[in-house]
Amino acid sequence: MVGDNSFVVVANRLPVDLVYGQWVPSPGGLVAALEPVLQAHHGCWVGWPGVVDAAMEPFHDRNVLLHPVPLDQQDYEQFYEGFSNATLWPLFHDLIVPPVYDQSWWETYRSVNEKFATEVAAVAADNATVWVQDYQLLLVPGLLREMRPDLTIGFFLHIPFPSPDLFRQLPWRAELIAGLHGADLVGFQRSRDEENFRAIVDADITTGTFPISIDPSTFGPVEQEIVAKLREQLGSPHTVLLGVDRLDYTKGILQRLTALEELYDEGQVHDVTFIQIATPSRERIDHYQQTRSAVEEAVGRINGRFGEIGRPVVHYYHRQMQKAQLRNYYAAADIMLVTPFKDGMNLVAKEYVACHPEGNGALVLSEFAGAAVELHKAHLCNPFDTESIKSAILDAISAQGSEAARTTMQELNQQVNDFTVARWAETFLNELNATRSRAGKENA
Repeated sequence: MVGDNSFVVVANRLPVDLVYGQWVPSPGGLVAALEPVLQAHHGCWVGWPGVVDAAMEPFHDRNVLLHPVPLDQQDYEQFYEGFSNATLWPLFHDLIVPPVYDQSWWETYRSVNEKFATEVAAVAADNATVWVQDYQLLLVPGLLREMRPDLTIGFFLHIPFPSPDLFRQLPWRAELIAGLHGADLVGFQRSRDEENFRAIVDADITTGTFPISIDPSTFGPVEQEIVAKLREQLGSPHTVLLGVDRLDYTKGILQRLTALEELYDEGQVHDVTFIQIATPSRERIDHYQQTRSAVEEAVGRINGRFGEIGRPVVHYYHRQMQKAQLRNYYAAADIMLVTPFKDGMNLVAKEYVACHPEGNGALVLSEFAGAAVELHKAHLCNPFDTESIKSAILDAISAQGSEAARTTMQELNQQVNDFTVARWAETFLNELNATRSRAGKENA
């Protein structure tokens, strides 16, 4: 028996969070982009509700059917914390920390992917379109193809795909590639990721590059009174730097703090305040704990050396922050620091740009972030080179208020407004349907 949902999104998480016993919409561009498609096509979203051992029935939210996939404590520890985030995540991010290859984690990863595929097979209508999201579910397309050959299946990888030599380290590489062979279309953020994948697969799998974006309408102008008040609370510094990241070792937070410390130590900057918003992330994993300790030690050291009573150099927030409040910080910041060692895209860079339609502000951006392909006129830097980060910060500071800086920022803003998350979703789904149609004609 099949379901009656003609469009199904399957992701590790449902697009809602349980807050004080109530389900509230999760912030995120993916939800905003796909919600209209889901509503128009009697759609369903399949995912884990974020609560271990939760026995839940499917429920509707904003006219979309949410279908929970239950995970127990072992699933969470071995599938999510283990294979997804201590094996695949570091491997796909160029071994910034060593991946752990554990057979029991792999077996649980495979088992959980089977759970997801089984749930999708049960809710999808005849000839439905299914869009599988990200590295936690690499096996789902292949499993689903075996269960439901009638389905049109797309897969999108939100993180980088590693070079062939790195990927070949993975003991279960053949199984993962076989899983992706079940998709009619496999999408990537950057052409380089697609090329890495193409180098290790047969020619009969269809791929494409589809850089994800944001909904810029949700990051419009902020009232100047709010911006002025926020800067006053910071002590009215000459320059406000901002970082917004998950507290993840790939994000380069410690390196930008080190760069700022050296700039102060060398006397190259004065009256510069840095706000670092570091969202808690995977806090039970050792490398994440080590990253947090190193970052917080650096914050304390910098403030101890260069701050004043009541006026620290670094304002550090280790907590979640609502989008409305985050917009205020984006608008108030003169310079945004986005310095990951490796990133599939990094939507924070685009969110900051969207908050500066008048052309004020500047973006210091890692050349290894996917966003650097589109936002290549930003102040690009090498996050592995402290001198490069320092130089980019100094260039951005010295260019403040110039016509050239304003023109550059306006061009970046136009790029973000032209290529939205809705356009991303539409482009991928159109290509998916075209791929399936071509395959149908060839098999007719």
